[in-house]
Amino acid sequence: MAIAKEIEQGQAVYSKAVLRLYDLWVLGLSNRFIWQCPTPLLLAHFNQHISSNHLDVGVGTGYFLNKCRFPSNEVRLGLMDLNQNSLEVATARVARYRPLQFHCNVLDEINIATGKFDTISLNYLFHCLPGKLTEKLSALDHVCTLLSDSGAVFGSTILSKGVHKNAMAKKLMAIYNKKGIFSNVEDCKGDLESYLDNRFNEHSIEIRGCVALFSAKNRR
Repeated sequence: MAIAKEIEQGQAVYSKAVLRLYDLWVLGLSNRFIWQCPTPLLLAHFNQHISSNHLDVGVGTGYFLNKCRFPSNEVRLGLMDLNQNSLEVATARVARYRPLQFHCNVLDEINIATGKFDTISLNYLFHCLPGKLTEKLSALDHVCTLLSDSGAVFGSTILSKGVHKNAMAKKLMAIYNKKGIFSNVEDCKGDLESYLDNRFNEHSIEIRGCVALFSAKNRR
């Protein structure tokens, strides 16, 4: 019950009013000056891995889906989030792709009757989920039930341990963790790497500022 309450608290902050400021505050200012991973780097990582049969988990405002370059014009796109506001805002932004919507808690098992996806992205999701990183990475197991056999997963997350944090990052991360917006006090590269190494044949992690950009494929 405590975890369920923390999940609800963490996602509830993303009202439509907050989402209207998200691109400016998070993608425009925070990424560059606080987390020290400018949004163009995240978009380049997105473009490097995305397929035209794609599921985005933790959709935010749909910024990356709107800006990315799909490999072909025939796009099958799924959006998955627990927050209905985010689903609606992202769906409106990428309406040209007629996206599928999945209202799900990724910390629970996912049982959806739909075709598999060739790529799945999870951007800025794990640091918002409650619990230790070793526990909340179970979300990858859950969403990968929707991943094709030769598919790939990729994404990014803000770490707290073992990364360089400037004064603004230390202060803002402390505030966000206290308010339940973040839950990443113990999150570190080692736990992410161990998890990916145990479950995939190939994986990559790049640290930029406070952010880990990861990708993995060929699930064991």
